[in-house]
Amino acid sequence: MRLISLLLVLLLFSCKKDDLEEVVVSSSLSDGVVVLCEGLFQQNNSTLSWINNSDGSVSNTLFSTKVGRQLGDTGNDIKRYGGKIYIVVNVSSTIEVLDAINFTSVAQISMMENGVAKQPRNIEFYGDKAYVTCFDGFVDVFDTTSFNISQRIAVGLNPEDLTVSGSKLFVTNSGGLNSPLMDSTVSIIDLNTNAEIDRITVGKNPGGCLTDNEGDVYVITRGDYGAIPSRLVRINSLSNMVAENFSFDASGLTKMNDKIIISYYDFSTSMSRVDLFDPISETIVEPNFIDLSGINTLYGVHYNPFRNSIYLSDAMSFTNTGYVHEYSTSGNLLSTYHVGLNPSKFIFYE
Repeated sequence: MRLISLLLVLLLFSCKKDDLEEVVVSSSLSDGVVVLCEGLFQQNNSTLSWINNSDGSVSNTLFSTKVGRQLGDTGNDIKRYGGKIYIVVNVSSTIEVLDAINFTSVAQISMMENGVAKQPRNIEFYGDKAYVTCFDGFVDVFDTTSFNISQRIAVGLNPEDLTVSGSKLFVTNSGGLNSPLMDSTVSIIDLNTNAEIDRITVGKNPGGCLTDNEGDVYVITRGDYGAIPSRLVRINSLSNMVAENFSFDASGLTKMNDKIIISYYDFSTSMSRVDLFDPISETIVEPNFIDLSGINTLYGVHYNPFRNSIYLSDAMSFTNTGYVHEYSTSGNLLSTYHVGLNPSKFIFYE
């Protein structure tokens, strides 16, 4: 769920659920891709799709088939850590914990505070702890064995994404629910003490972030979706200072070996672009290196290290079930898969 300002707009659309072919998924997952399909806000229709690499078949009922119930409302993040899969479900305010191989349920963590939804957004890990951004202004900490929430760390407005560099956690404070007075800061947490040690200004409405191979942190500042454009910012993780502001548009970023794939989708014009960025030279080394002429609504870009290929998700104007397109690292289309509604994030299996 990228743009809070679009949520009410999306509810005005009637979602056309195309007939999707179903296949039987084996008891143990391997050689494939799990796709988190967000669904629509307040429609309780998030799903997981499974792409089988061996034959190209797709199942779009992975979670309900394996767990025996629905995933919930607006799946926002999915990560694999320590033999488990963690799924952050924003509107339902839950975190689903699954066995990574057989996909059985291990735990369902309630993300409510005195009966009020915390609205969890994204998850990251350090040692035996998980860190979850919550839109009520906190990062929650829980143990990955007991799943008990042990601490709430106050940060900025509506914290969004988070990334670890060394023993620090960098948290983007979007202020997305406070538009037009959005936040512009990144909170820095010492992972040895779980205390916020700094808060730095990076630009309006910071969202996605990642840590490069050198330990620097890259943050997308999304602006106001109008007069203030989206930009990429580099933070020196040692000095906790902004080291570089880049002048090109960016709405998504993902690592590919020692490079970073920068994606951009303009919601007003439906224009999209995928560039390859070198963090060493700090330049775009391959602009528009993937032909996006067959993409309707670019919504997610991820690199699969097991197949050395790039996966792009197409949300199809947020009104139809989506598609995942697999490309070679040179930008050639390899395969296309029909998946669920608003596909956004991936877990890759070798």
